[in-house]
Amino acid sequence: MQPSEPRSGEDSGTVRMTAWVRGHVQGVGFRWFTRAQALAIGDLRGFASNLADGRVQVVAEGSRERCARLLAWLRHGDTPGRVDGVTEIWDTPRGGYPDFAIR
Repeated sequence: MQPSEPRSGEDSGTVRMTAWVRGHVQGVGFRWFTRAQALAIGDLRGFASNLADGRVQVVAEGSRERCARLLAWLRHGDTPGRVDGVTEIWDTPRGGYPDFAIR
Protein backbone atom coordinates (compact mmCIF):
# COMPACT_ATOMS: atom_id res chain seq x y z
CA MET A 1 0.00 0.00 0.00
CA GLN A 2 1.31 3.45 -0.83
CA PRO A 3 1.28 6.09 1.93
CA SER A 4 -1.34 8.24 0.20
CA GLU A 5 -3.89 5.42 -0.12
CA PRO A 6 -6.62 5.19 2.48
CA ARG A 7 -5.89 2.63 5.18
CA SER A 8 -8.38 0.01 6.26
CA GLY A 9 -10.46 1.27 9.15
CA GLU A 10 -10.08 4.97 8.35
CA ASP A 11 -13.13 7.19 8.40
CA SER A 12 -15.31 6.32 5.42
CA GLY A 13 -16.67 9.86 5.07
CA THR A 14 -16.70 11.75 1.81
CA VAL A 15 -13.30 12.41 0.24
CA ARG A 16 -11.84 13.87 -2.93
CA MET A 17 -9.45 11.74 -4.97
CA THR A 18 -7.54 13.36 -7.83
CA ALA A 19 -5.60 11.02 -10.11
CA TRP A 20 -3.33 11.72 -13.06
CA VAL A 21 -3.12 8.82 -15.50
CA ARG A 22 -0.05 8.51 -17.75
CA GLY A 23 0.31 6.42 -20.89
CA HIS A 24 -1.61 6.09 -24.13
CA VAL A 25 -4.87 7.34 -22.61
CA GLN A 26 -6.10 10.02 -25.02
CA GLY A 27 -8.01 9.29 -28.22
CA VAL A 28 -8.91 5.75 -27.08
CA GLY A 29 -12.16 6.32 -25.15
CA PHE A 30 -10.43 6.38 -21.76
CA ARG A 31 -12.54 9.23 -20.35
CA TRP A 32 -15.77 7.58 -21.51
CA PHE A 33 -14.81 4.25 -19.91
CA THR A 34 -13.72 6.04 -16.72
CA ARG A 35 -17.12 7.72 -16.50
CA ALA A 36 -18.86 4.38 -17.11
CA GLN A 37 -16.79 2.77 -14.34
CA ALA A 38 -17.54 5.62 -11.92
CA LEU A 39 -21.26 5.26 -12.67
CA ALA A 40 -21.05 1.47 -12.21
CA ILE A 41 -19.37 1.93 -8.82
CA GLY A 42 -22.10 4.43 -7.95
CA ASP A 43 -22.36 7.52 -5.75
CA LEU A 44 -19.28 9.20 -7.25
CA ARG A 45 -19.26 12.75 -8.55
CA GLY A 46 -16.50 14.49 -10.49
CA PHE A 47 -14.98 14.32 -13.95
CA ALA A 48 -12.37 12.91 -16.32
CA SER A 49 -10.48 15.41 -18.45
CA ASN A 50 -7.70 15.33 -21.05
CA LEU A 51 -4.62 17.39 -20.18
CA ALA A 52 -2.38 19.14 -22.71
CA ASP A 53 0.59 16.92 -21.78
CA GLY A 54 -1.21 13.69 -22.81
CA ARG A 55 -2.38 12.60 -19.34
CA VAL A 56 -5.97 12.22 -18.17
CA GLN A 57 -6.98 13.85 -14.89
CA VAL A 58 -9.70 12.11 -12.90
CA VAL A 59 -11.40 13.85 -9.98
CA ALA A 60 -13.82 11.78 -7.91
CA GLU A 61 -15.72 12.69 -4.76
CA GLY A 62 -17.56 10.11 -2.69
CA SER A 63 -16.81 7.58 0.01
CA ARG A 64 -13.20 6.49 0.51
CA GLU A 65 -14.13 2.94 -0.45
CA ARG A 66 -15.77 3.97 -3.74
CA CYS A 67 -12.95 6.36 -4.67
CA ALA A 68 -10.40 3.62 -3.88
CA ARG A 69 -12.30 1.23 -6.15
CA LEU A 70 -12.11 3.72 -9.02
CA LEU A 71 -8.40 4.27 -8.35
CA ALA A 72 -7.76 0.51 -8.39
CA TRP A 73 -9.58 0.27 -11.73
CA LEU A 74 -7.49 3.12 -13.15
CA ARG A 75 -4.34 1.24 -12.13
CA HIS A 76 -5.24 -2.35 -12.88
CA GLY A 77 -8.60 -2.52 -14.62
CA ASP A 78 -9.49 -3.36 -18.17
CA THR A 79 -8.97 0.19 -19.43
CA PRO A 80 -8.71 1.22 -23.06
CA GLY A 81 -5.31 2.30 -24.32
CA ARG A 82 -2.30 1.71 -22.08
CA VAL A 83 -1.80 2.95 -18.54
CA ASP A 84 1.87 3.44 -17.65
CA GLY A 85 1.24 4.90 -14.21
CA VAL A 86 -1.19 6.69 -11.93
CA THR A 87 -0.39 9.35 -9.36
CA GLU A 88 -3.05 10.41 -6.89
CA ILE A 89 -3.73 12.72 -3.99
CA TRP A 90 -6.48 12.54 -1.38
CA ASP A 91 -8.17 15.66 -0.06
CA THR A 92 -11.36 17.03 1.43
CA PRO A 93 -14.27 17.31 -1.02
CA ARG A 94 -15.08 20.64 -2.64
CA GLY A 95 -18.48 19.70 -4.03
CA GLY A 96 -20.16 21.38 -6.96
CA TYR A 97 -20.36 18.31 -9.22
CA PRO A 98 -23.91 17.21 -10.11
CA ASP A 99 -22.70 13.85 -11.48
CA PHE A 100 -19.61 12.28 -13.07
CA ALA A 101 -18.81 14.07 -16.34
CA ILE A 102 -16.41 13.99 -19.25
CA ARG A 103 -14.67 17.28 -19.84
